[in-house]
Amino acid sequence: MAKIIDVNAMGDQCPIPVVKAKRALDQAGAGDVIQVQVDNEIAVQNLTKMAKNQDFGCTSEKVGEKHFVVTIQGGNGAAVPGKGGILERPEMPVCCPDSRKNTIVVIDSATMGTGNEELGRVLMKGFIYAVSQLDRLPSKVIFYNGGVTLTTEGSDSIEDLKSMEAQGVEILSCGTCLNYYGLSEKLLVGEVTNMYNIAEAMEACDKIIKP
Repeated sequence: MAKIIDVNAMGDQCPIPVVKAKRALDQAGAGDVIQVQVDNEIAVQNLTKMAKNQDFGCTSEKVGEKHFVVTIQGGNGAAVPGKGGILERPEMPVCCPDSRKNTIVVIDSATMGTGNEELGRVLMKGFIYAVSQLDRLPSKVIFYNGGVTLTTEGSDSIEDLKSMEAQGVEILSCGTCLNYYGLSEKLLVGEVTNMYNIAEAMEACDKIIKP
């Protein structure tokens, strides 16, 4: 029997609403409907784009001040509440095999992008979380220079990095950088590496992702 799955993403920052919605969709049965509660239009746009990219039917409604409901069909022919009809979901295209064989992520700062530093820290935290939720994780995440602060005491990303490490991702921090910042004894996740090994990993990988 079809059911409505409510997802509370109120107050969540990007990309958490999308990740929560994807998890709900993965668990949804045929005919189920996902209703995601969010508090900003950017989340509405991101959820709508995600749904359309996966060929799911999707509607959105503003139900209050800073309160939106994004409704996504979770299975073929799922009814959208309040619309009095059926949304037909096209057959999903056959995906090509993922071409990534050995992708590494390199992070050289505690912030992402240029501009406001506080915003940069929020973006980097969101980026690391998003990487941890990818269907196919990178083989390594390498931290150097200011990036090593993300693998040591005080980092908000430790749990996300530990989650990736538990799934086989190598988390590597530059030893010279840890020493420079006085963080050698404060490493909480992964292992210490050196610049030769970093260069070797970059040379040998198929793709490098740098936020």
